[in-house]
Amino acid sequence: MIKTLQRKFVVTAMIAITVLLLFLIGVINVLNYMQVHEQSSHTLSLLTSNDGMFPKPNSDRPMEPPKSFLTPPFDEDTALSTRYFIVRTDPQNQIRFVDVEHIASVTEDDAAEYASTALSAGQEEGKVDHFQYRIISSQAGPGKTLVFLDCSDQFYSIFRVLTISALAALLCWALMLLLVLLLSKKAIRPVAVSLEKQKQFVTNAGHEIKTPLAIIMSNTDAMELHQGTTKWSHNIRTQTARLNGLMQNLLLLAKMDEASVKLTFADFNLSLLVQETISPYMEPAAMRSITLESIVSPDICIHSNRDHMAQLISILMDNAVKYTDAGGHIVVFLKNADKRVTLRIKNTCDHLPGISPDRLFDRFYRGDAARTQKNGGYGIGLSMAKAIVQALGGSISAKYEEDNIIAFTVKLGG
Repeated sequence: MIKTLQRKFVVTAMIAITVLLLFLIGVINVLNYMQVHEQSSHTLSLLTSNDGMFPKPNSDRPMEPPKSFLTPPFDEDTALSTRYFIVRTDPQNQIRFVDVEHIASVTEDDAAEYASTALSAGQEEGKVDHFQYRIISSQAGPGKTLVFLDCSDQFYSIFRVLTISALAALLCWALMLLLVLLLSKKAIRPVAVSLEKQKQFVTNAGHEIKTPLAIIMSNTDAMELHQGTTKWSHNIRTQTARLNGLMQNLLLLAKMDEASVKLTFADFNLSLLVQETISPYMEPAAMRSITLESIVSPDICIHSNRDHMAQLISILMDNAVKYTDAGGHIVVFLKNADKRVTLRIKNTCDHLPGISPDRLFDRFYRGDAARTQKNGGYGIGLSMAKAIVQALGGSISAKYEEDNIIAFTVKLGG
C-alpha cells in the first residue's frame, strides 16, 4: 500500500509538472512566432510603403517605428542585411522589371517564376516557398509591384527556439522526476507511519483477541458437556466462530498490506475449481428458493495461486447467497477471451445499495446505519476479495445492473 501511495504521489506530481512545462513551452514559442511574424510584416510594410525600397534615414519617409514591443527596432544596418527582391508588372501582369540586387540566391528567372506563382494565386499577400510576398499598386507607373522577403532566417529562428525550449523542458522534467522520487518518501512519511501503526494495531489486537476467543470456546464446550447443547450455547459458539473468522480475515488483510504473504503460483484447472467451490452453496441457496446457475467454459487453465483463488470464489459466493433475496437468482460466469480470464458472479437483491459500487470494497462498509447483522452491508469480505485479486495480479469491479442486480467481475491475466 505504501508503494502504491508513493507511486500515485510521483505520478500526480509529474503530471502537474508536465502540464506546467508544456504551458511554458507553448507560451514561449507562441510569443516567438508572433515576434517573428510581426517582424516580417513590419519589414514588408516598410518595403511596400516605398515601392519596394527601404526609406532613407534622411528622407521625407522615415522608417516606421515598431508597432509593439515584440518588434525590434529597424535601422539602416538591419535594412542592409535584409534579403529581398522586387518584381514590377504592367497592367496586363506582364513582367517588365526585376530587381534581385539585395539577394544572391535568386536569379531574375527565379524571381519571375515566383512572381507568376504569386499572381496566379490571386491574393495580395501570402507565401511562396520560404518567401513572404505582398502585392501593391506600383508607384512608378501603371501596374503592380511585388515584394518578396526571404524568411528562411525567421523559420530557422522559430525552429531553434522550439528545439532549445523542448530540450530544456525535457531536462527540467528529468531533474524534477529525480527530485520528486527522492522527496516522495519524505512527503508520504506521515501517512506511511499512520498506516503502519494501524496495521500493527490490527495485528496486535488480532493476536490478543485469539486468547479470550479460545477460552470462550473451551468454556462453551465444557458447559455443553455438563448441561447439554442449548440455544444459548449454540449462539455463543456461532458468534464466537464468526468473530474468530473476522479476526482471521483482519490478520490476513494486514499481512497482505505488509506484503508479507508470499504466494506460490502454479497451473491448475480453474473451471473445475469454480465448479467444486460453488457446489456446497447449492443447498443453502435451494433452502431459500434461490436459483443458482453456472455458465462455466470447460478446461480453462490459469497460472495462479489455487488456495487464494478458491478463497476468492468462496467470498463472492458467500456474499451472493447472503444478500440474494428469497426466490432470487445467482449466475456464475467463467470465460477466457483475449488472453484474459473473466469470472463474473451476479445476483438479484431486494434493493441496491445507495452508494457507488466501488464503495462496496471499503473495509467494514455496511449498507445501513444500524449495522445490523440481518440487514447489514458487505462487511470485510469484499475487502478481502479485493486484496486477494490484487495479490494475484488481477482486477475486480462491481456494477449495478437493472433495478435489483449487482455483479462482481474478476479479471486475471492479460
